[in-house]
Formats: sequence, structure tokens, C-alpha cells
Amino acid sequence: MRGFRLSVVPTGLTFLVALVLTACSSTPTDNTASWSTDKLYNEAKDETKAGAWDKAIGLFDKLEGRAAGTTLSQQAQLEKAFAQYKTGDKIQAIATLDRFLKLHPASPAIDYALYLKGLVNFNDNLGLFSFITRQDLSERDQKAAKDSYEAFRELVSRFPESKYTPDGRQRMTYIVNSLASYEVHVARYYFSRGAYVAAINRAQLAISDFQGVPAVEEALGILIQSYDALGLIELRNDSRRVLEQSFPQSALQGKGRNDVKAWWKFW
Repeated sequence: MRGFRLSVVPTGLTFLVALVLTACSSTPTDNTASWSTDKLYNEAKDETKAGAWDKAIGLFDKLEGRAAGTTLSQQAQLEKAFAQYKTGDKIQAIATLDRFLKLHPASPAIDYALYLKGLVNFNDNLGLFSFITRQDLSERDQKAAKDSYEAFRELVSRFPESKYTPDGRQRMTYIVNSLASYEVHVARYYFSRGAYVAAINRAQLAISDFQGVPAVEEALGILIQSYDALGLIELRNDSRRVLEQSFPQSALQGKGRNDVKAWWKFW
């Protein structure tokens, strides 16, 4: 009678086999592996309609790879950037858009990519009325606003007939007015504290960087008052002449140093 032989596997090998089997069993299954690119796109769109932005991003990311070299891949990139923007992930949204602009410079969707890039950095609470809420713009907010402005400016200059251009132009105006108003707000603050040199510097910055915006009128008024306070009569008179030429109907003309509160303090 033949004896029964028990096959013994070395302990170390047993552990290795078990580890491999465990790893295989825990590997996540890609349920989209058999999907066509059209199905992948439709599912991603359904997720965006449902507001499931994170799921949409994952699907658009897969679609971008599977449809590489096609217009559908470009579409996936743009829609992924929009979904990233909706989740508040501005850094990733900008990175996706910059990559799109670099890889597809001749794409018919360049105007939309530029518009979306401007939109990602746009903040409609930028600070136009920050002097009322007492909330100052941070350096980060100002940089984002300037980046937004540059994207919209490129859109407007390169694609004047784009359907996105009118809105982009309006947002540019808002950004400029907001940043100029902030500079004037700071100049006004310094003036109220008697820091006339600092007030002059910020007012001059508003005038030089944001020509043609309403806030320049007040910036000139602050210049006049500050020069007057420092006894710099010639510079005060020069500033007054610029104010008269630029804003002939200005209520700020002829104001003396003691009148400063009347024309800016609203509370």
C-alpha cells in the first residue's frame, strides 16, 4: 500500500503566496473598463447635472486618456476643468486649463478656455465695497484678480467676436474698478491718520495703474488734500489742474484740507 505523502510548502513561500492572493483580491475593479468613450462621456455629463463634481472629474479624467488625440479628449479636459472649478479646486482647474492651452493652441475652444481661466480666478466679492465692510483685499486676492484680468484681456483681444467676450469685458471693468477702489480706500485711510506721504503714494498708484476709472477722481482729491496738508503748493495746484481737466464737473474741486471728511466719509 502506497503511503500518503503530505506536501509541505516552505513557510516563507506560503506567506508570499498568501500576500499575492490578498493583494489580487483587494485590487479595485474598474467598472468603466468595458465602456465606450461615448458612454463614459454621457455618464460624466450625468454626474455633472447631478452636481456630483468629484465623480465627474474622475470620469472625465479617464475619458481624456482613452480618447487621446481626439476632440472628445479636448472636451473632457475642458469639462474636467469646469468641474474642478465647481469644487473650489482653483489650483487644479488652472493647471488643467494651462495644459489645454499649451497642448491645443489651435483648438476652436481656446476662447472658452481663456474665459473659464478668467472665471476661475474671478471673485465677485472682490472688494468693490470693502471700505464699507472693512474687509481689505489680501495680496492673494489681488494676484488672483490680476490673473483673472489678464485671462479676460487675452480673450477680448484675441477673440473680439467670441460669445464669451462681452461678459469677459464687463468682468474686466469690474476688476479694474474694484482694485482701484481698494487703492483709494487705503490712501483714504492713511490720509485720515495724517500719514500724508503714504496717502500720496497709494493715490498715485491708483492713478497710474487704473487710468480712466471712477476711483481716479477721488484719488486726485486725496492727492490735492495731502499736498495741501504738507504745504506742497505747486504739487497741489498741479493735481488740481489734472482734476479739473479730467473731471470738470467734479464736486472735489476747491475743497480745502478741513473739508476732506465731507466728501468721503459715508458712515
